[in-house]
Amino acid sequence: MPSLEARSVSTAFTDTESTRIGRAVTPLAARHPGMSGVHPLLDSLDAFAARMLLARAADRSLDVQYYIWHDDLSGRLLLQELHEAAARGVRVRLLLDDNGIAGLDVTLAALDAHPNIEVRLFNPFPSRTLRWTGYLTDFSRLNRRMHNKSFTADNQASIVGGRNVGDEYFDAAEGSVFVDLDVLAVGPVVREVSRDFDGYWASGSAYPVDRLVPPAEGPLQIAADEEKAKVFVDAVRQSDFVLQLMERRLPFEWGRALLVSDDPAKGLGDAAESALLPHKLGELLGEPRAEVELISAYFVPGESTGLFTSMAKRGVRLTVLTNSFEATDVAVVHAGYAKRRKELLEAGVTLYELKRISPQSQSARSFVGSSGSSASSLHAKTFSVDRARVFVGSFNFDPRSANLNTEMGILIDSAALAQRIASSFETGIPERSYEVRLSDEGELYWIERRGQERVRHDTEPGTSFWQRAGVRFMSLLPIDWLL
Repeated sequence: MPSLEARSVSTAFTDTESTRIGRAVTPLAARHPGMSGVHPLLDSLDAFAARMLLARAADRSLDVQYYIWHDDLSGRLLLQELHEAAARGVRVRLLLDDNGIAGLDVTLAALDAHPNIEVRLFNPFPSRTLRWTGYLTDFSRLNRRMHNKSFTADNQASIVGGRNVGDEYFDAAEGSVFVDLDVLAVGPVVREVSRDFDGYWASGSAYPVDRLVPPAEGPLQIAADEEKAKVFVDAVRQSDFVLQLMERRLPFEWGRALLVSDDPAKGLGDAAESALLPHKLGELLGEPRAEVELISAYFVPGESTGLFTSMAKRGVRLTVLTNSFEATDVAVVHAGYAKRRKELLEAGVTLYELKRISPQSQSARSFVGSSGSSASSLHAKTFSVDRARVFVGSFNFDPRSANLNTEMGILIDSAALAQRIASSFETGIPERSYEVRLSDEGELYWIERRGQERVRHDTEPGTSFWQRAGVRFMSLLPIDWLL
């Protein structure tokens, strides 16, 4: 690995109230002292539009942190916006995990060559061509990834949540897309996001890209398919969300909001347990009293199964939504969850598994964020506690999020947002999911709702014999700690 000596030092700007975003946000925040405002980005196009508009509105700085950034239509369009912002004098700091930027080395080197842009890679692979060889000599470090996701403009507004940057996250992919959730935040919590970014930017895992990738041989070239780009950008421009945002009519939920994140030293395995997100969340939340609604794309309870079962046994109504096998994009993760289903159900936990919604269905849009134009897979990570507090972020309830990857999210005191999640479990989610139940004989079965009809499946829906056998085999492997 290259040396980190003489690496540049920078921190978030704090005197940004006079920026365009600051002038829009400051009067709103003044009417809600000590509180932060959050607006859930449920629709995929709205989520993309929010990032584009923040980049265009920024006057001083853009601090951008992601696990995955694809070299596709949405990825290129956003990189163009970052470059255009830098061209008008905005300082851009781009921090990317090195595991999710395939094909972008040349582009990132060209971006980094701009005097107003600096790019850093988290836990990078020393070899840029035979990346897999890094695992042979440095598996412990390279197995730890930065899963954080944030997009902050002028230290005044920030987008935090589950979406990476890629067509499948913004409903621009021709195949499967992800049902996901972000929040656009303003107010004091944005300063917390910026301080957290500064910590990751200065961490021992963040390497300047120019120490890893050869200098760019020519000017930046980001080619996007003009026809596809026009269709996508026009759809964004015509969305109601964009109009509300531009006219400052976008509704915010105001309340106490806290950033909860891992110490970046976790990326090197050096963080104390008290500095990790699960410990911090536990201290902030205490013990739920009545109910918990949890949405997690990759739900692998592992050793935490006892926590969920004990919660249910003491009377807390615990409801979980995760992917069905037919909807998941990671079959081995489903195996880690599947072997715990019976134990959870016996304790009284309610389990829903999202169907793979067909390309013809439009029902997904009203759920959590997909337009329904493609088959959908759950990617959101959120939960509500006692219809009073909501967490939205990058944290999956799995061992990898708890022990290996760095994670972040916002904990929001908002009865309105919590009620929205609870209402989804009462109406929309049951219609778009399979409810897993336990028969009197102790066997699993699945209930599918088709309007007024209830269809019972005695084997896992959408699976073949060999797929079920594969899940059973993978569930026997001692790999939960990797999932």
